[in-house]
Amino acid sequence: MSSRRNIPVGVWKLALAACAAIWGGSFVVMKDTLDVIPPAWLMGIRFAASAVIVGALFWRTLRDNLDASHLLMGAVLGLASGAAFVVQNLGLDDTTHGRNAFLTATYCVMTPFINWVVTRRRPGGNNVIAALLAIVGVGLVALGDDLSLDMSRGDWMTLVAAVLFAVHIVLVARFSSAHDVMTLTVVQLAVSALVAFGTALVLERPPAPEVFASPDVWASLAYLVLLSSCVCMVLQNLGQAHVPPAQASLLLSLESVFAVVASVLFYDELVTPRIAVGFGTIFVAVLVSELLSGRAGRREERAASGRSDGLERP
Repeated sequence: MSSRRNIPVGVWKLALAACAAIWGGSFVVMKDTLDVIPPAWLMGIRFAASAVIVGALFWRTLRDNLDASHLLMGAVLGLASGAAFVVQNLGLDDTTHGRNAFLTATYCVMTPFINWVVTRRRPGGNNVIAALLAIVGVGLVALGDDLSLDMSRGDWMTLVAAVLFAVHIVLVARFSSAHDVMTLTVVQLAVSALVAFGTALVLERPPAPEVFASPDVWASLAYLVLLSSCVCMVLQNLGQAHVPPAQASLLLSLESVFAVVASVLFYDELVTPRIAVGFGTIFVAVLVSELLSGRAGRREERAASGRSDGLERP
């Protein structure tokens, strides 16, 4: 734990941005896989395999830290995360991929306020401005040319998923201060798998066995399990333990940008002027979050130093 605290915050921010990039690429990977494996079954396979792999890699950490508190807190995280992914994918049946991505990304606006409710820490003006800019940018990137916001049932379900993602981000930051992050992550993955499989058994037919004879399916599963789940879930939870929730949610919302970039690279989709403006707006949002947060932090340090000096004077 102490060695992780010595790692600069900037490294953890880069880790969260890397998660966003990997998840953005997963949209391309999943495009064909979802044609043969239903969404909830695919999520269940991802999370279950990831729980086994991460648990095996960090079994000593599990052995030393797994107790009732870690099981409870990890289960809460798993329920929030698993439910968010399930509801997001169910909502996708009644909306477009672009609107689904846009409405999911609204969690970066919700996170500072949910964190306020949980921790009683008022969000800074820079957090609110950056989040609103990010939503405008994601809207330009993900929505159609008409930018229509007529809400369907799938859209409302996606908004519920966004709330759950925001709750998960806030809870990770809160629980990680008193718990081992790796142990929480393994329990979270296992519970998320149970949520996904439970949904799959109720709502979906299992995939045909011959599906798993395809090398392309195994290649997709390797990406989704090893990178999107094992690597990203570990980096996400570790990163969120060191990065304030508002900034973490903003960095993770870059997923929609990377998804468009991946579509351009692998499916020859065009970057229209609207999408280019959206990219620029999101970049400005990240700058606002980073630069203004840095200034606020330096002001707090100077204020704390001044109070300390005042106490030391006779």
